[in-house]
Formats: sequence, C-alpha cells, structure tokens
Amino acid sequence: MCDGNHQQNLGWKGWSPLPESARILAHGPWRDLTHPLDTDVPRAEVFPVPLFRKIRSLPEDPLNVTEMGMVVHIGTHVDAPRHFFSDGPAFHEIPPDRLCGTGVVLSIEKDENELITAADLEAHAGLIRPGDIVAINTGWSRHARSEQYHDHPHLCTQAAQWLVDHKVKLAAFDIPTPDLPIGRRPPDFNWPVHHILLGHGVLVSENLTGLSALNNQRVEFVFAALNIVESDGAPARVFARPVED
Repeated sequence: MCDGNHQQNLGWKGWSPLPESARILAHGPWRDLTHPLDTDVPRAEVFPVPLFRKIRSLPEDPLNVTEMGMVVHIGTHVDAPRHFFSDGPAFHEIPPDRLCGTGVVLSIEKDENELITAADLEAHAGLIRPGDIVAINTGWSRHARSEQYHDHPHLCTQAAQWLVDHKVKLAAFDIPTPDLPIGRRPPDFNWPVHHILLGHGVLVSENLTGLSALNNQRVEFVFAALNIVESDGAPARVFARPVED
C-alpha cells in the first residue's frame, strides 16, 4: 500500500555523499521554472495570503520601497530538513551544492488525485544518476491558481523511497506537495513522503512551473532560495537549462 507510518520529529539521517561534479556543456537558454510572487501565488489554503505593500512610493517619496510578509512554504520554494525534523539542518545550514547541479526532468503525466508510483520512476531509471536533481513534471501546473490545483497527483511512499535509494539529492515537483492532498488527509496524517525524503537528506521543492519544455532531458538546475537563518524552508527562484555531459 502507498501509505506511511507515524514518525517522530527526530531522526534526521544526514546528507548522502555526492559524486564529483562532471563537466557539462550548456546547449540551451536558462528557463525560469518559478511562479511569480503575488497575492494569488499558488499556496495551500491553510496558509495566509502573502502581503506586498509599498511603504514608500514615488513621487510622494524619494524612492519606492516594498514590504513583504509571507509563509516560506507558498509559491515556488524549497523545504529544509528542519521542516519535519528538529535535529535536521535549517535553511542557512544547507550546503550550496545541494541547491544546484545537474539532473533530469521526468515527464510523468498524472490526473486528479492519481498516484506517482515507484514503477513510474523505474520507467525512467536510465536517465537518473547518483547525486542528481530530479524534477517530476505531472502536467499539473496548468491548474495553478485554480481550485483544481489542490486535487493534485502525489507520491506513494515506495516512490519516495525509490528516489532515496537512487541517491537523488533534491526532488522537485509541479504540484503543491508530493504528499496526499490536504482535502484527503485523515486526522492522523503525518506527511510520510516528506519524512522519507527530508529524513534522508533529499531536499524537496514544490510549485514549479514550465517544466514541459525540458521533459526527459539532462539539465542544469539552480534553486536560488533565500538563506533564511533557522528557517524550515525558503522561497526560491528556480532556473534550468539543457546540458550535455
């Protein structure tokens, strides 16, 4: 079954070793995989609407100054292990090489509430290398900013473990969460997919967009997340470009 057991908030298992970086040759432009930040940015409905307001404005003032207030887990963002593990690293403790590098975009089209299984990932196993960043394109980002977006596909625990076993360093998704949609969670729900991935040092990025142009290609990724001290996550500007290596 695609379910998970209750886990405590201790027990982070550390970073897996990374291979030496291979030489790569870019053969395409950088693509922005980020949802722009505004008050309608994709977010879980349990989180408040972000705040953006001008506290200084031209021409009344000599300059423009914008104030921002938001939960770090809305829009395109990266989760730190501290999100679910009190003994895991917070965002300022994540090494930069965990947030950039080569990997692959996997095209795994799924429908409403449909599972992404280990068999779906195994079908693409030949594209994945140890130390990769893997972005899963379900096609669901087309529903962003609509109610349907919250009935998204999600991973079963075996698929999460598959990513760990194949030594992925960051798993990225075009959905609000790789775990069960909020509206379908039982009272004792405990985010099993996040626990498996983050617990083994696999970072999680959510709410990507624009992945289709890179389907099933080797790419170079940059997850330019804010370095927030003691934070369990951070908003990120995410870029990718096709490469040969």
